[in-house]
Amino acid sequence: MKIGVFDSGLGGLVVTKAFIDTLPEYDYVYYGDTARLPYGEKTSGQILSYSIEAVKFLISQKCGIIIIACNTATSIALRYLQQRFIPEYAPDVKVLGVVIPTVEEALQNGASKIGVVATNATIRSHIYQEELLKINPDLQIKEVATPELVPAIESNDFARAENFAKEYAKEFENVDSLILGCTHYPLLKDFFRRELPFVQIISQDELMGNKLSSYLKRHIEIDICLSRNHDYKFLVSRWNTHYQQVAAGLFPSFSIEEVSANV
Repeated sequence: MKIGVFDSGLGGLVVTKAFIDTLPEYDYVYYGDTARLPYGEKTSGQILSYSIEAVKFLISQKCGIIIIACNTATSIALRYLQQRFIPEYAPDVKVLGVVIPTVEEALQNGASKIGVVATNATIRSHIYQEELLKINPDLQIKEVATPELVPAIESNDFARAENFAKEYAKEFENVDSLILGCTHYPLLKDFFRRELPFVQIISQDELMGNKLSSYLKRHIEIDICLSRNHDYKFLVSRWNTHYQQVAAGLFPSFSIEEVSANV
């Protein structure tokens, strides 16, 4: 069985690179639903439907563990997938998200004031606030939707993305930690760190590799079922040359293939 990674676009490639850098021997299948991004502007029903479709597709690709790298899909669909869909459709498959590991990382250094930047849908769900307060009910939390960032990143317009990041950073000068709550946002972490030098920036590419490694060590029954052939596959629902350029920057030896996720 392989490790599957699902994202609404190309942002999850950054997290996939973190997985591969940490655990290069495993086999991976990445699926980016580039035809329908950004998920952050979609309804909850649409996001749930797209997420189920993507998970079914990755199961058809022989993935025994699936990480939903998309924060928006995690916030809207993960609970349903884990509690309702997977037990009936593929009970031996594990589906994980990125929110809980990120929350754990943000609280490691005793932060009392935490900021969150994410898509409209993720902020609307308040999933970060909910999970943070479960651990520390006394936290002060500031959530800000940043809908312009994903389209700017996906169109490779980092000058525009930097300008937006600078403006949003002004709202978090008084927090201890700032969670970049979207897998596209690690590509902007240097901008946020430049603007907020005294704030701990929580970037998911820097933590998810070790979190997956730790999970597999704790769940040997899953780990022993995973194949280790250094085989990496990168798939998207819509291909263009820009996506290939982005992927080539992260994985120079591999190309992206366009596929239909209908199963």
